[in-house]
Amino acid sequence: MAQIFPKWWNQTPALALVGTLVGGGVVTFALYWWGSPWHTDVGYKPTQPIEYSHKLHAGDMQIDCRYCHAYVERGPHGGVPPTQTCMNCHAQVKKDSPKLEALRESWKTGKSVEWVRIHKTPDFAYFNHSAHMGVGVGENRAAVGCETCHGRIDTMEVVKQTQPLSMAWCLDCHSDPAPNLRPVEQLTAMGWKGDLAWNEKATKIAATLNPPGSLSAAAKRGPNGELLTYATAGCSGCHR
Repeated sequence: MAQIFPKWWNQTPALALVGTLVGGGVVTFALYWWGSPWHTDVGYKPTQPIEYSHKLHAGDMQIDCRYCHAYVERGPHGGVPPTQTCMNCHAQVKKDSPKLEALRESWKTGKSVEWVRIHKTPDFAYFNHSAHMGVGVGENRAAVGCETCHGRIDTMEVVKQTQPLSMAWCLDCHSDPAPNLRPVEQLTAMGWKGDLAWNEKATKIAATLNPPGSLSAAAKRGPNGELLTYATAGCSGCHR
């Protein structure tokens, strides 16, 4: 009786396995990269109702971030400036500019300008701005600078997202916060770099902190060599 299938058909199971492994790898990589916040979120730059230039205001005129975002140091949210804040200047400066028509309409009607939010952590993750603007106590007081999360805002004509704000990105900082710490008085300084003395101090300050999700602080050896696990490294610090 003649063979129905050719001899190479015996290799079908092996070929199917190789195809599954290769195909699975390609799909996994595709999901990892194209589904990653580095690809989906970084670079997000929506059109705003008013052409507001952070480069002009925060860069050229060096207006402190906290003048507009007044709650960063004392509340969970940075806050969007109300129309009143804008009108403190624009009632006198460029008060007839057509680019500010939406602002004048907001001032006239009392309806807020509908700014489009750019930076946002998921609703299931607890994030408090004030907790990052000041960490540690006494001489061990420091802060995470605005540009660590938001980038060089002072150079942006149109603000865009520069960091993924993902869980992995947050955990990287929580596990090694020292490189992102700076003196509190340098909180809003753009382009600030610490000297050797500060870098050494930041390392010491970081050792006193136990931020949620810190892999380096999750477990430490006690005086008798016993392994101690700290609750601050648990999920409930951010997922409340």
